[in-house]
Amino acid sequence: MGNDSDTSAVFASTISKEYDILMGSLYGVFCVLSLMGNCILLLVAYHKRSTLKPAEFFIINLSISDLGMTLSLFPLAIPSAFSHRWLFGEITCQLYAMCGVLFGLCSLTNLTALSLVCCLKVCFPSHGNKFSSSHARLLVVGVWCYASVFAVGPLAQWGHYSAEPYGTACCIDWHAPNHELSALSYIVCLFVFCYALPCTVIFLSYTFILLTVRGSRQAVQQHVSPQTKTTNAHALIVKLSVAVCIGFLGAWTPYAAVAMWAAFGDATRVPPAAFALAAVFAKSSTMYNPMVYLLCKPNFRECLYRDTSMLRQRIYRGSPHSDPKERFGSNSQRHKDMSISTRFSNGQQESYGACLHCTENAGLCHVTPPQRTACVLTGSTYREVTVGQLSAKPQDDFL
Repeated sequence: MGNDSDTSAVFASTISKEYDILMGSLYGVFCVLSLMGNCILLLVAYHKRSTLKPAEFFIINLSISDLGMTLSLFPLAIPSAFSHRWLFGEITCQLYAMCGVLFGLCSLTNLTALSLVCCLKVCFPSHGNKFSSSHARLLVVGVWCYASVFAVGPLAQWGHYSAEPYGTACCIDWHAPNHELSALSYIVCLFVFCYALPCTVIFLSYTFILLTVRGSRQAVQQHVSPQTKTTNAHALIVKLSVAVCIGFLGAWTPYAAVAMWAAFGDATRVPPAAFALAAVFAKSSTMYNPMVYLLCKPNFRECLYRDTSMLRQRIYRGSPHSDPKERFGSNSQRHKDMSISTRFSNGQQESYGACLHCTENAGLCHVTPPQRTACVLTGSTYREVTVGQLSAKPQDDFL
């Protein structure tokens, strides 16, 4: 921190002190939410590691890359923003920029790989069923190698890392293409292979998914009563598709647009505040992705609920003020609440409480809830399955 580069004008903030304070505050919020969300997601994945499906490896890898960005960028960006200048010197600036590119591109490439795997499983199930955990691990390694090529490039003089135009962070030197051919080729390759291509793949993949789900839903509606037209599996696929696309575009498109403006236009005409605002949007993706999967992924959500319930029970049982009778009463009430039935639209019931109780006392409980069936046509044959199977199987196959 005593280097001469610390006093260089390139590391001085070019936006107002108020904007820097606002940016530092937002980064602080992002850091806390990202740490909580990604750590919880990784904890849930660890607890269900024996039942992880191949596509869920990409969710875990996405959380790892987001957590890496959080731990490597925010601790340096937050104090620099509040100090109104970059505090950590030229070498740290290079490492900061490399980490930002590495983890950012890894997240984007990971989303692209995830969309391809989901498309393969939903649209081409005969091939998707052959996709195993070993394939997923190999593809995850490929994601990191792909991102590493572009992250290490500027360190090998293919492109350059420098301070951001707003001064309190570091990234790719977007001004270099205006006067250097190698930097221009790096920016072109970065835009094509790390933005345009992933964006196209994601849109095509989820478009095919939505079309396939729509077609299968119409086929199911011909053989199932109108009360069960929309299944939970269909809703899950639509939510994840829309959420991932919005997250990708919302987080990275503003930064990509501003960067291309500076790289291929007059860089001196790009306001530093535009880069600062775009950087805020890009860094918000670290907290957005874990929220999407924790809220929209049923098996992750159920595992999280089970873990938190067990933690509450342990804390309560260890409390010196807890009364045994009171504990018995609360447990009875909890089992009573869990046994509340959920009705089908035709008035039948399915006792979820009984099933949950059976998981703990499998030898004492045998409950067979009433089920409705539907005939599913496959060519010239048909088979009879329960409605619950219709809604659950696509969900398991999807992720």
